[in-house]
Amino acid sequence: MRNFEVAFIFNDIADMLEIKGENFFKIRAYRKAARTIENLPVEIEEMAKEGRLQEIEGIGKALSDKIYEILETGTCHYYENLKKEIPPGLVEMLKIPGLGAKKIKVIHDTLGISSIEELEKAARTKKLRTVPGIGTKTELSILKGVEALKNRAGRVLLATALLVADQVISSLSSMKEVTDAEVVGSLRRKKEMVGDIDIIAATAAPETVLNDFSKIPHISEITERGATTVSAIHDMGAKIDLILVTPQEFYPALRFFTGSVDHNTELQSLAQTMGYDLDETKILNKNSNEIFYPESEIQIYEKLGLPYIIPELREGRGEIKAARCGKLPEVVELEDIKGDLHIHSNFSDGISSIKEIAKKAKSLGYEYIAITDHSKSLKIAGGIDEEKLKEQIAAIKEINKKSDEVYILTGIEVDILSDGTLDFSDDVLSKLDIVIASIHSGFKQDTDTITNRIITACQNPHVDIIAHPTGRILGRRDPYAADMDKILEAAAATNTVLEINSSPDRLDLNDLMAQKAKEMGIKMVIDTDAHDKEALEDIKYGVWTARRGWLEEKDIANTMPLDELLKFFKVKK
Repeated sequence: MRNFEVAFIFNDIADMLEIKGENFFKIRAYRKAARTIENLPVEIEEMAKEGRLQEIEGIGKALSDKIYEILETGTCHYYENLKKEIPPGLVEMLKIPGLGAKKIKVIHDTLGISSIEELEKAARTKKLRTVPGIGTKTELSILKGVEALKNRAGRVLLATALLVADQVISSLSSMKEVTDAEVVGSLRRKKEMVGDIDIIAATAAPETVLNDFSKIPHISEITERGATTVSAIHDMGAKIDLILVTPQEFYPALRFFTGSVDHNTELQSLAQTMGYDLDETKILNKNSNEIFYPESEIQIYEKLGLPYIIPELREGRGEIKAARCGKLPEVVELEDIKGDLHIHSNFSDGISSIKEIAKKAKSLGYEYIAITDHSKSLKIAGGIDEEKLKEQIAAIKEINKKSDEVYILTGIEVDILSDGTLDFSDDVLSKLDIVIASIHSGFKQDTDTITNRIITACQNPHVDIIAHPTGRILGRRDPYAADMDKILEAAAATNTVLEINSSPDRLDLNDLMAQKAKEMGIKMVIDTDAHDKEALEDIKYGVWTARRGWLEEKDIANTMPLDELLKFFKVKK
C-alpha cells in the first residue's frame, strides 16, 4: 500500500470526525498525520517493517497501530466503524464549495438529509431555509455550490492523478511485454485537475497486457475492454483509460494522445500544407506515400520545421505560431528556483522545526527560505502574536549565525482582516525580511469589499507578496468574488509580487491568470505554503503551473540569488 492511500484514509477519518463534531485537536491530528505521510520521502511500508512508524512526526502509538492495521488489511476497524456511523453522502457534501461540516451536521440532524441529491432537492423546494442558521441567502449559496460541484464531477487533483498514474505505469513497466509506458492527455499537460487518467503503452502482445492489467493492485473494476484498449476504475475513484500501440507507433501516439484537441488540429493543418498527414500511429508523406515512424516527439516537430513544444504549452493558445516565429518562451525549470518564500513552521500550525525545514531546503539545493507563519488573528492555525514573532526572529538569527544550511529570511503571512487592515502594525512588519499578505476570512464579502482589501494590502509599502490571490481550493471552494483585473493593476502599480501557490489543492494563481500577470510586467513567486518539511517538494506543481502560463525564469522573483532578491524587495520597502 502506497503512502497516499494511507493518507487518503486518514483524511477521510478527519472528514467524518469533523461531521460528528469531534474534538478539534483530534481532527487536526489526523489531518497532520495524513499530510506528513503523503509527503514522506520513503515508503511507509518500509518504515513499518523496520518498526519506525513512531519516528514520524505526529504519529504516536494510537495512529501507528492504525497504520499497521491498514497496511495489513487495507483498512482499519476504526475507519470502518466510522463509515457505518456516518453516511458516505455527508462526507461527499464537504466537497460542495462553502458548505462546512457544522452546517452539514445541522442539516442532517434537522432534515435527515444524507446525500447531495437530497440536499439539492431540499434547496430547490425551499426546505433548507427551515434549518436553524440557514436562510434564503445560504440556501441559494448551497444550490450554487451543488451546481459547481456537478461541473467538476469525476475530476481529481493533478497530484492525486499523478500518484495513481505512477503506480499503474510502474506495474505496466514491470511487464516484460511492455517496452514503453507514459501518461498522456491533460495529465501530461499538467492541468490542475483531470478527468480520466490516460496512459499509452507500447507492446507486441496486447492481449497478454490487457489480461495482466486487470490484476494490477487497486484496479477495482474493469468497465470496458476492446482489442487494444481498456477502461478501469482505481479504488481511489479515478478512471483510467489504457491505450496499447505497437512499439513503432509509440511516439506518434504519445504526441497525438497528449493533445490538446486545439493543438493537434493546428498541428495537423500545418502538416497538411507541407504535404504530410499526421495521425495517432504515423506520419504519412502524401506525395510519396512514404510512412515515417519517429523515434522521439522531437523528430515529429522537426519534421514540421518546428522546435520541440513541451506538453505544458500544447493548449492551442498560440504556441505553434510562436514556435514558427522563434518566439516560444524559455519556460522556467524546477532547477531555476533558488528558494521558497512561504513556509510554516511549528511556531504556528506547521509540523517541522525551522532547523528541520532548513536542512530539507538545503537538500533541494536552495540558497534561502523564508519562514512565514500565520499571524495572530488566525487562531485556528495557531497564529503567532508580536511576542512570539520576536522570539522567532531571534531564533532565526541564531540559526543563521551557527548554520550554513541555507539563509533563513524572517517573515510572516499576515492576515488581511475583514475591514481591510493588516493583522500587524507597520512597525512590526518593517522589521521583517519578507511580508506575505493573504485573506483567510470574509470569503463571501461582495466584490468591491474583497477587492479593496487586497488592493489596500498591495498599497502597503511593507507587503511584498499577495499569497494565493483568488482564495480557491480546488474541488472544494471557488475563488472569492474579487475583481482580479483591478488587483492585477494594483500589483503592477505598487510593484507587489503575486504568488503561484504550489499546494496541490490551490495552484493559485492559475496558469491563465499567471500569463496575464506576466503580460502586465508583474513579478511572481512560486512557493509551497508548506506546513511540513517534506511538502517543500510540492514546488514542482507550482513550476508546472508557471510553465503552462508561459512564465520564464525572469518572471519569477525566487529564481534570483539572495542578494538580488533582497534588493528587489527593498525597492518597495
